[in-house]
Amino acid sequence: MFNRITRSFDLLKASATVLKADRHLLVFPLISGVALVMVLACFALPLFGMGAFDGIRSESDVTPVLYSAAFLFYVVQYFVIFYCNAALVGCVLMRLDGGAPTVKDGLRIANSRFGAILGYAVIAATVGMILRAIEERVGFLGRWITALVGAGWTLATFLVVPVLVARDAGAIASVKESAGMFKRTWGENVAGQAGLGIAFSIIQLGLIAAGGIAIAVFIAVFKLPVLALLMIVLTVFAVLATLLFHSALTGIYSAVLYRYASTGDAATGFDNGVLGTAFLPKK
Repeated sequence: MFNRITRSFDLLKASATVLKADRHLLVFPLISGVALVMVLACFALPLFGMGAFDGIRSESDVTPVLYSAAFLFYVVQYFVIFYCNAALVGCVLMRLDGGAPTVKDGLRIANSRFGAILGYAVIAATVGMILRAIEERVGFLGRWITALVGAGWTLATFLVVPVLVARDAGAIASVKESAGMFKRTWGENVAGQAGLGIAFSIIQLGLIAAGGIAIAVFIAVFKLPVLALLMIVLTVFAVLATLLFHSALTGIYSAVLYRYASTGDAATGFDNGVLGTAFLPKK
């Protein structure tokens, strides 16, 4: 377990090397975050305005219109995420091939795969709705089932976007190829996603703890509520910044792992030995 965590931190540092060379890659998760807030507002405000949620006390009270709206929301939400991720991954793959990608290049790549991205968004939304239905109908057992299936789906589809971008494949073919790569190379030794999650969870908890202590000191000791409010704002922005970096590094990580799984070669800024341990065969 310790070796997996160490390897994941090594991959994190290597991913940061690529991000350092192309800081504009942060633009894509930023666009995604802003767009997701706008999507939520576009769906939630009209529904609340029409009183669509009035009188809903249980699942049996949910109308077909709300189910349709929920599915459409899932599709649009996933499309925004996958579109921005495709733009980021496209830039990373260009960089790994020796190019000098720009934000415009990333958007051009994502636009060229518009149909496949939309198809994958529909697939992901369908899976999400099915898992949600299972969770609501089966109760406690349903939550366990959806958690396990959801984790398996996340792992199996981790390389879908790189496949979409690099191989000009359709949505279904990309899902199958991503699952095939997972079975062939990762097995039970996937540590990258967990490593990134652990690393940024530690960072975020540290920021929240430090911010909380500073806020308490400003209020209880120095009696300066204005500085406490300022610290709250700074802490929120700091946590949001870590989410931004986490998203960007996850995209970079997926692109490099796809590159390594496809060719066996490490790319600029990465060590072959470090990447190789992420692809230990399943025992």
